[in-house]
Amino acid sequence: MSTVQELDITQVVPREKHPTIFRTFDALAPGQSFILINDHDPRPLQYQFNFERPEQYGWEYLEEGPVTWKVRLTKTK
Repeated sequence: MSTVQELDITQVVPREKHPTIFRTFDALAPGQSFILINDHDPRPLQYQFNFERPEQYGWEYLEEGPVTWKVRLTKTK
């Protein structure tokens, strides 16, 4: 059984957050995923994924606040 990588983005400086998330996503093979941990709803990031990686990802909320948000991001192709 393989473990899913977690990316806690809360300690990353703001200007590096989205680039770090996209680098992590781009390093995945199709079918692989990671869990994004954030201190707010990452909905704006989902809009950016819709624009920059359309139809290439899956987005599943695992935890929706109020303190922690967790999203499973899966590379679909």
